[in-house]
Amino acid sequence: MLSLITSAVIAQQPEVRLTGTVKDEKGNPFPGVTVYVPATKKGATTDAGGKYVLQAPAGGEIIFKAIGYKTMTLPVSGRSSLPVTMEVENAALNEVVVVGYTSKRLSQISSAISVVSGKQLNDVTSNNVGSLLQGKVAGVVVQNPSGNPNVAADVTIRGASSISAAAGPLYVVDGIIGGTANPNDIESVTVLKDAAAAGLYGARSANGVIIITTKSGKAGKTVIHLNTSAGANKMSMGNMRLMNSQQLYDYQKSYFDPATFQQERPANLLSQNTDWMDLAYRTGLTQNHHLSLSGGSEKTQFYVSGNYYNEQGIIRHTGNEVYNLRVNIAHRINDKLKLSTRVNASSRNFENEASGNYGALLLSRLNLPWDNPYNADGSIKMGTEPGWIGREHDNFLHGWQYNFDKGKQITAYADVNLDYYITPHLTFSTYNRVSYSGLRSELYYDVRSKAGRGLGELYNNSSMEQRLITSNRLNYNRQFGEHALNIIGVAEGEKNTFERNSLYGNKIPAGLHIMDAAANIQRSQFGPGTKTENRFTKGLVQADYTYLGKYNLIGAYILESSSRFGANHRSAGFYTLGGSWTISKESFMRSLPVFDLLKLRASYGLTGNAEIGDYQALGIYSYTSQYASNPGSVPAVQGNPDLTWEKTKNINLGLDIDMLKRISLTVDLYDKTTTDLLLDVPVPYTSGYDFVTRNVGSVRNRGIEINLNTKNIVRPHFTWETGFNLSINRNKVLKLNNHEDIAYSSLQWISEGRDLYSWHMRKWAGVDPQNGDPLWEVVTTDSNGKPVVTTTNSYDDATLQYVGAASPKFTGGMTNRLSYKGISLSVFVNFVSGNKVYEESTNDGSEPTSNVRVLPGGRTRWQKPGDIATDPRAVYGGNKNSDLESSRFLEDGSYLRLRNVTLSYDLPERFLRTVKLANARVFLSGDNLWTWTSFSGLDPEMGLRPYATPAGESGNNFQQNSTKYPLARKLLVGINITF
Repeated sequence: MLSLITSAVIAQQPEVRLTGTVKDEKGNPFPGVTVYVPATKKGATTDAGGKYVLQAPAGGEIIFKAIGYKTMTLPVSGRSSLPVTMEVENAALNEVVVVGYTSKRLSQISSAISVVSGKQLNDVTSNNVGSLLQGKVAGVVVQNPSGNPNVAADVTIRGASSISAAAGPLYVVDGIIGGTANPNDIESVTVLKDAAAAGLYGARSANGVIIITTKSGKAGKTVIHLNTSAGANKMSMGNMRLMNSQQLYDYQKSYFDPATFQQERPANLLSQNTDWMDLAYRTGLTQNHHLSLSGGSEKTQFYVSGNYYNEQGIIRHTGNEVYNLRVNIAHRINDKLKLSTRVNASSRNFENEASGNYGALLLSRLNLPWDNPYNADGSIKMGTEPGWIGREHDNFLHGWQYNFDKGKQITAYADVNLDYYITPHLTFSTYNRVSYSGLRSELYYDVRSKAGRGLGELYNNSSMEQRLITSNRLNYNRQFGEHALNIIGVAEGEKNTFERNSLYGNKIPAGLHIMDAAANIQRSQFGPGTKTENRFTKGLVQADYTYLGKYNLIGAYILESSSRFGANHRSAGFYTLGGSWTISKESFMRSLPVFDLLKLRASYGLTGNAEIGDYQALGIYSYTSQYASNPGSVPAVQGNPDLTWEKTKNINLGLDIDMLKRISLTVDLYDKTTTDLLLDVPVPYTSGYDFVTRNVGSVRNRGIEINLNTKNIVRPHFTWETGFNLSINRNKVLKLNNHEDIAYSSLQWISEGRDLYSWHMRKWAGVDPQNGDPLWEVVTTDSNGKPVVTTTNSYDDATLQYVGAASPKFTGGMTNRLSYKGISLSVFVNFVSGNKVYEESTNDGSEPTSNVRVLPGGRTRWQKPGDIATDPRAVYGGNKNSDLESSRFLEDGSYLRLRNVTLSYDLPERFLRTVKLANARVFLSGDNLWTWTSFSGLDPEMGLRPYATPAGESGNNFQQNSTKYPLARKLLVGINITF
């Protein structure tokens, strides 16, 4: 009764016009906050600038409410202006992250996502975002297929779900599909893994989405950041050791005919001991210098940065040099209109080793230590001179004098974004981008080099890629008491064009590496040129509803069309459903204050994949043929008007637990099944075609992901935090065309019921202890149909069978961060377990003109009857094909790697005030410092999965791991300064 009387009295008091600005905990304008007058039961909602206007009794109170923030009750006290800064309930849970086309607080999210801050991302030194994610996000497997600084890392989210189409994630930069970002300019990276989060990107989200948000300026004084580091890159031999002159001499003596050994391998060979690995590799230098300026006023904020990155490869004559410029500007034209522009441009100079057809990467392992690369006068031999013993008769040092493989790439994109706040609850936004990438490369083999073949050869390649995209969005966001509703509609269009031109010329005089100097000019091995184009259009609507801040439902429908598919099925519909229940907000949980957060999540959705080549659905003729000097055409692609999207159904169940403000645990279970695989299906040769692309087959990935973050010790001067993630994925091919296996290569077949990356070859059965012969398995069946396994020493009689998978059983990473006063130590390890890597590590006398690896520890070679050995008897010319492809060379690729260690010191404030700096930090950082593995080769990561050999390297799809460009150890020193 007293409360009612008091409210009535207050309501009768004279009212004042009350205005103000509400800001969040970071000082940014806070839109959508409910401002409520309890006495009059009237209220308002803050606009896009965080402002509100309402009438209130002069002696009354005002209540400010927002989900995830403490409710604030403040007296009016006759004031006409009342600014407010909201306080979060839980700082970690109220972090704003980008999800799809909107931003949300972690406490509101019903999806499986992971967020990596820019600081966490940049502990490792690299210019590639994918490489920096390695080991930091559960469910994200990152493989560096090469240590070449010009080769990007391969990223897979929750297992590969496609055979012919691309299996990598979709990248979104600053809210628009595509784009690039320098790692130093990144504010955060959000990885969307389930359908509820990734599904808004419809056609290209089946393999997950990586959203990159770049840095922005903030109102206030201009801040200058300078980050600079430099250091050395050095090769790690891993567990591989090549034989030196004496070791090779003794080994060959064991299997050569004694009657001819001294003649073919005279003892004076021991006077020469060339270390070809030392000649091929070097200690390279890495530099990374970044300067940024940010700041602005309440109306205009800016962020401008420049970056120079230069990494010399550990193989001589390889390197990557990048200049990058970024300008982000946001300007509030008025209370209703905001303009944002973002420009990013980079220029990259790259170099690949070009000594010859085999290359230093391979020759450094094959060339014999007995061959001297130099003549008596110090000049460099070609390798074709008399007396050269090595099989390839090639000296990469000679080719390096004249040949080169260099290029330049220019990349630029510009965004123009406009946000129009129609009402405090309704916003129209248009995001637009134009991007361009141009590349030119030049491969030159001088007439004086062996690779020049006495002709002098030049390859000129150029390409251009352009993208235009517009994304128009209508966003309705409102809170009704305990109800919150967000509805977004999007209409999007995209056009991509690609052009490539190639020329080949020969009969070029020495040193004249220009096409005009060629006597003979013709098309290159890549064809004279090509031009392609594709288009995408998309419409979507999403509704997100929250009740009492603890029950959340989200759903979306996406309709997308692509020119890549057949006329009958260019469009497809996709949908997502998700929900969450924040149990910790229930009244019955009050007796369990140990839980800061306890939330259940579930989602289901259908997403798609369109990452195939252009025009595969069309009936196409090729006009690259000639007949009697006249242009001619031949059938090239058989049309398929019914070709359509790959479709992925994704189920996710998640649990989020925060306890004691120190422990944060996230567990996700998922099932991701892809159907309508885009496969090249063989057709009868009488059709005039080799194959036609159709939608057949399916692949399933199931797994569990665990993320654990703990604050182990929190003291005024000492803290210790740990981050740990683990992911387990099981891949299975469910269906193929007519249930027929696909011979993907000589070593990998794709088969129903097996892992997509399954090894298929003859199975090694060991060494015959009586005679040292190699043995392989022969599998037959008895009269009852049961398999019978025997052995044979005949390679041709052995049975081809499945012998393991290249996919790991589990992957993960762990970071420990310790700080004491101004000293900080960060230690980051990543690990992979259970995968098989193909490493052809030795020869048994089959190649006496090639160098040989020292047998790894634990392995022995057969010498006499009765020996139980791992390696067969060495025989001149080879022991019954023991060196040919078989599971003998499949090894456990598990490893634990000390990926990064960083020791830093923040200079004391007293000193900083003296030199007028805001802060300064010096640091020492090391990458790839140590790897624990039983793998006998250079680096198990190079063979994590079978991939095509990157450009600039020798080999084929399943070239042994020992011929891959190894990762480098890096040791850098640097300083970060803020003015």
